[in-house]
Formats: sequence, C-alpha cells, structure tokens
Amino acid sequence: MKDNGLFIVLSGCSGVGKGTVQKIVMQDMPELMFSVSATTRKPRAGEVDGKNYYFLEKEDFENRIKNDEFLEYVKLFDNYYGTLYSEIDKNIAEGNDVLLEIDTEGAMNVKKKRPNAILIFLLPPSVDDLVNRLLGRGTETEESIKLRKAKINDELKMAEKYDYVVVNDVVETCVDKVESIIKAERLKATRNINKLKLIRGEDIQC
Repeated sequence: MKDNGLFIVLSGCSGVGKGTVQKIVMQDMPELMFSVSATTRKPRAGEVDGKNYYFLEKEDFENRIKNDEFLEYVKLFDNYYGTLYSEIDKNIAEGNDVLLEIDTEGAMNVKKKRPNAILIFLLPPSVDDLVNRLLGRGTETEESIKLRKAKINDELKMAEKYDYVVVNDVVETCVDKVESIIKAERLKATRNINKLKLIRGEDIQC
C-alpha cells in the first residue's frame, strides 16, 4: 500500500510568475498531478477549459458552493476562483502528488482544511518589479492595476505563514528550488510510514 501523496500549494502575489514556474515544474516532474482550479473569469488568449482552468458560469459556480464541492474558494475582482475537492482528495489517497497553484487567500483557506499541505510562497525580487510584471501583461486595466497594487503588501505579509519562500528572480533558479523542496518532502520519514513498516517486516494497515 502506498502512502498518501503530497499536496503542494504554489502561491504568491499576482504577477509573480506562479503559472510559469508551475508549468516548468510539471514538465520536469511529469509524475505530479496538476490540480485545475475553477473560475468564473473569461479565458485569456491561449487558455483551454479543463487544462488551465474550469471556466464556469457564475450560477454554476455558486451552485457548487452550495453543494460543498470546493476545498476553498475566493471572490477576487468580481470573479470567483476555487479548488474542487474532486481535483485533490482522490489523487492524494491513491498516493499521487498533487500540485495546486492559487492566490494567497486561497492558500490560507487550504491550510485551515488541509494542514498537511506544503505551502510554497513565490516572492518577487521587489515590489516595483512585481508591478512592472503586471503592466507587462498588457491584459490589465489601469483600475485593476491600482486594485492589485493595493493588495501586494497584504499578500507579502502572508509569506511568513508558509512553509517555504522562494524568490522568483531567475525562473530557472526558482524552479530548481521548488523542485528541491518537493524532492526533500518526499523523503521525510513521516511521509514514508508504510515503506518503513515494510522494511521492518511490520503489518501495513489498509
């Protein structure tokens, strides 16, 4: 019997490069299961439903909230974002490692319900650098930039509640550090109880 898989949460301020880091980590570690979040926002250019997000209508999302289908959800800038239980629990129980990329508020909600989750916070080299990244997207309005800037300091204050912090200055270096964290977590004795029992010749409880 396999031990439960890891639940890895990759988080940080908006625009810090979470999606880019997540994509490369998934390419380097294809055994990881990516948890696709749900949202009511409209798809950006190149985004695919069921791959980048589950793009839901507001009414559908709210019905799922009523049916307690979300591990966590938040409402940001008039759009809902959430993580479905179905994307997480089954894979972890089967011994698969799951990677979830979400915002800081969502990560804190996950921590409350799944305290064993491994929380990694991606830091920008500086606040100015983060604002410039947001401007460089070309998808943000002047008003949305103001709203996001107002949240940056509050999000950064949450970093100390995470298990790990990694500065995303050079993407390749950041990815290496995130992957090192995952590899180290896999080797913790507390996450390999069944393997230890097997080697010791002890019974493994199903």
